[in-house]
This record gives sequence, structure tokens and C-alpha cells, in this order.
Amino acid sequence: MSEMEDLDFTRPAKSEIYDPAVARACFETLGTAESVGQGQPFFVEGETSDRMYLLLEGEASLIRGKKIIDIVKAGEVFGEMAAVTHQPRSATAMARSACRAISLDAKQFQRAIQKTPEFALMLMSILINRLRLTDAMARMTRSIPDWAGKHESRVFEPELVHDFAAALPERPPQRCLADKTIFQEGEGGVFMYVVLRGRVAISIHSTVVEKVGPGGVFGEMALVDQSPRAATAVAETACVLLAINRNDFLTLVKTKPAFAVSLLRALAERLRHMTSGQR
Repeated sequence: MSEMEDLDFTRPAKSEIYDPAVARACFETLGTAESVGQGQPFFVEGETSDRMYLLLEGEASLIRGKKIIDIVKAGEVFGEMAAVTHQPRSATAMARSACRAISLDAKQFQRAIQKTPEFALMLMSILINRLRLTDAMARMTRSIPDWAGKHESRVFEPELVHDFAAALPERPPQRCLADKTIFQEGEGGVFMYVVLRGRVAISIHSTVVEKVGPGGVFGEMALVDQSPRAATAVAETACVLLAINRNDFLTLVKTKPAFAVSLLRALAERLRHMTSGQR
């Protein structure tokens, strides 16, 4: 498997914080049990469906074209981004042996993560790890997408943003003057930020790679592992920001599942854009 294929986000859900017991608890709350015979597909490349799967028994192949890109084993989640992005399948999942699984559709997923919000954090961790790998490859190949730094990202609609702020009364919004550095590349951090008003410029090695306006988010990698910041964030205009730590995230997932779904969708779309020029 090539380095570029290692970045593919159709691969089964894996990360340092991935816990099969948490995944199973999430799926069992509302999921549907399924059995798939050897040589039969769970789903087919190019089709549109919104079901994600937790494999309980057996093994399945993920296939793009005629090439196997990975093997799914018991305890792993696959097809998860279809429930978030509603995009056509970019691979086929075929049972290598007789399989038992539990599946969730998009609506069931939203209800399930309210009861098991840690699973949403696990999926977020997986996407962020893939984004890190993609970013590292882009730097190696100097293939930063043409749109980088030219568009203003938005994850949430304005009315939703204010709902999120109201759900965290103990976390009052922060005000930043224009040109204020919010955090610097290499610093530690525990907060992600949602922009309520204003615009923030995100730069890597002094090159602006993204501008975040109202409804946009940045710094979300801190929620996963509190690793050093991968970029610098500077207020391009006067800003009002909502800071969110891991406990806040879990609270929002329980009370506002659309928060997690929108954030996961934005991360998946960012990954699609970043890998589009590297295929």
C-alpha cells in the first residue's frame, strides 16, 4: 500500500483513543444487526447510502476499483463517513468470510452519539489523524491545494452557533482585538474555538492556509490529544470566540448532536479537498 493510500479516509476507524467497547455501546443503543455472507457486499463503490457499520465477527475487504485498500477486522468501524457526509461510497466493502455487524443510519447515529458522546470524539480523532498525515504529505510534495488561504470556512449556521454558546453558560465568549495572536504554532492547547463574529487567519510557517469566519472552527486538534498546535491563529479583525474544551464538547454532543455531525462533516470535507490533488 502506498503512502498516499494510507491517507484514504474510507479505511476502517482506528486511532490511539479508539475503544471497541465504546463503539459497540454506541451501535447497540439503536443499531440494526446484519449478517453478510462470504463474498457478498456491505456496500458498493459509487452508491449513495448513509449506513455505517461495526463489524462483530468475520473480516471484510475495502476495495477501490479492483484493488484491496484495507482489511476490516472484528471490533472496527467502517463506512462511517457516509453517515456524516452523505457522499457516494468511494470504495466497496466485501465480506471475506461470513460476517456479523451492527449498522446505524445517519439519524440513528445522531441519536446514538447523544448517549455515547465519546464515540463522536473517537471519530473526530480518526479524521484529525488523517488530516495530519495529509498535511505532512502535502508539505513533502508541495501540493497544498490552490484554494488554501483563499476561502472563508464555515461549519455551523449562525443560529446554531448562538445555540451552542447558550448551552455553555459557564463558558462566556472571548473578545479579541484585531491582530491579536490567539495561539502560536508549537504551543500546547486544550481548547478549540468557534468564531461567533469576526475573522481569524490560520497560518503554517507564516503562510496563510485558511480564513475562519462566523460559524467556522479552528484549533480542534487540541480536543483529541492536546498535542502542540499545528498552526498559528491570528485575529484578522476584531473577533468574538467561543472556547470549547473536551468536557464542553461532550456536553454539546449530548445536548446538540448537530454540533458533532457538522464538525465531523467539515473535517471530512476538508480531507476530501486536501486529498483531491494528491490522487
